Amino acid sequence: MTTALEALARLREGNSRFVNGSAGSHLNLDESRRNQLVAGQKPFAIILGCSDSRVPAELVFDQGLGDLFVIRIAGNIVAPSQVGSVEFAAEQFGTPLVVVLGHSRCGAITATIEQVLRPARNPSHNIHSIVERIRPSVAPLVATELRHDHDALVGHAVRANVCASANHLRHGSEILEQMIQDGRMLIVGAEYSLETGVVDFFDGVPDGA
Repeated sequence: MTTALEALARLREGNSRFVNGSAGSHLNLDESRRNQLVAGQKPFAIILGCSDSRVPAELVFDQGLGDLFVIRIAGNIVAPSQVGSVEFAAEQFGTPLVVVLGHSRCGAITATIEQVLRPARNPSHNIHSIVERIRPSVAPLVATELRHDHDALVGHAVRANVCASANHLRHGSEILEQMIQDGRMLIVGAEYSLETGVVDFFDGVPDGA
């Protein structure tokens, strides 16, 4: 069985291939692989990422069919349905690693910053619900000197939001919390750079991993 640290190493290796242009060379995407997966799946990592079209997890980590259990939502926020999806994969497949994957220049983060700086009535209740889940990570930063440097503010807010989502998963589910305590799960936060293609695992990664 793959351990969380082995899964993390596989993601890092895959991202390196993606960055250096050698991605896809090892993937088996033909009929035989599809047939292998008909009876079931055993993803080695769960990715909770943003819906942004520029950050498809399978490509970013150079993984193929059946490798990743991917949950995507604008702003990589955590709501009950996302927690339930992670719980499902963790319990059903024994997947040991969860990665909350944010990215640079996130539109959901930018929209939340704008809402905090210049409150306006949002025409969509559904979009407003996303903004409100991101707001607690953004509002304290807007109150600092970062408000004078938009790019820096967005950068810090992206990471703060990733950390908040990861902590929500760690402490907002009895199932996941117990798995962490038992050493059966690791939840980490990461940021994908649109500019370089590099994924930086910066939150919750054990020393030396």
